[in-house]
Order: sequence, then C-alpha cells, then structure tokens
Amino acid sequence: MATIVLIPARYASTRFPGKPLARLAGKTIIERVVERVAGAGFDCAVATDDARIFDFVTGAGFRAVMTGTHHRSGTDRIREALDSLEHETGRSYDIVINVQGDEPFIDASQIRALEKCFDDPATDIATLCRPFPADGPVDDLLSPNLVKVVRADDDSALYFSRSLIPFPRGVEKREIPAAFPYTTHIGIYGYRAGVLRRVTKLSASPLEAAESLEQLRWLQAGYRIACPLSHCSNIGIDTPEDLAAAEEFLSRRQD
Repeated sequence: MATIVLIPARYASTRFPGKPLARLAGKTIIERVVERVAGAGFDCAVATDDARIFDFVTGAGFRAVMTGTHHRSGTDRIREALDSLEHETGRSYDIVINVQGDEPFIDASQIRALEKCFDDPATDIATLCRPFPADGPVDDLLSPNLVKVVRADDDSALYFSRSLIPFPRGVEKREIPAAFPYTTHIGIYGYRAGVLRRVTKLSASPLEAAESLEQLRWLQAGYRIACPLSHCSNIGIDTPEDLAAAEEFLSRRQD
C-alpha cells in the first residue's frame, strides 16, 4: 500500500496567529514537524492556504501544496491536497496519514502504528489514544479539553467524548483516575484514500455538533475507527503558552 503523510498548516490561527512559523529552539514549528516525518522515511507534504508557509516549506527543501481558504477542517484541507498531488504526480495513494502541523514531537512509531491498522481490511479510519495514568491529576482527566475514548475489545473506537467516559458511579473524585483504565485521544489520523474522500462529503452530525468532535461524524455514519494505544509523549502547540512549555521540554531533554 502506498502511504502519504499530509500535514495541514494554517497561518490564521485564532489562538496563535502565525503558529507554523513560530520558532521552537531555533527552528520553526512546521520545520520540526516535517523534519521528523520526512526523516523517518515517509512520503509527505504540507497542505497550507498561506503563501508564507508554502514559501518557507519549499525553501527548506520540502514539498508543499497550496489549498483553498474555505475548508472547515484540516481533514477537508488534506483531501484537497491529496487530489492535487495525485493529479500533479500521476501517482495514487492508498493510505493518507494526517499529522497536524503543530505536533513537533510526532514519533515515527505513531505513524507506523496508524499505517499498520490498515492491514485489517475492516479498518476505515485509524487514530491513536494513550493510557491516562492511575495516579494522574483528576482535574486533567475531567477537563473537557482532554478528549476521552472508549474502545471495543478489538481496539476500535466505540465513542469519543469531552465528558468522563465511562462514568465511575460511586467513586470519590480523587479516586477516579484509578477506578478505570481511562484512555485519552491523540489527534493523529489515518484514512483509506477512498474513505477520506467520502467522509469529507458528510454533513455535520448531531453528535459532532454536541461535542465539537469531528470524529463523531464518522462514527455516527458507521465508519470503523481503529484506535491502538501509543505511549509516546506528544506536546501539541495550540497557544504561545504551549510553545513555552515545549521550549522547556526540549531544554530538559537536552540537559
């Protein structure tokens, strides 16, 4: 199977304008993402709607694709990029991996884990989750910003939620993290190319609208989402404060 890793990157982020070109320990965030993906041997391209990002990425020797500014999500953006790349190169891809342009610590093992999910012909979409530590901060687990996922015995996703799922009835708040092997979502996705083209034509679903989680649209439409565990530490960068935390993480790792 031919796999392409597409990296959506917008300049006009509400919480952090210009984020892809912000510098993290001397390199731009988008540069770090592409270096990690390409350095692991994956065919990849940045999908962007901004000429500044396009020029920077291509100037650094990597591939970029210009897309429209109208897209609702990164999923729609990578679908357009896939169509453009296949038309431009004459090559067809079977699997598309979506790595966000604000994931400078993406690990090659995570991309390979997603790719491997498609060895199972029943897999339409794949994503990742990580175990929440039994001694972890209960307020982090309860936060609606931390998306929880419940999986079936075959590791496919049953449901994603900003709420605590499952609800530990009769358990005191401080004991919740140890009451169940909770797993939290990592926002990296893989799709069969045909499935990607189909899901981007779906209308927003009631579940998606309720939780503001795009993957619920796909679940509600009946697509099977494989959700293997990953134990890697990812630090996504959504805000300038996240960038400062990433700087600190890098400085500790280099000590």
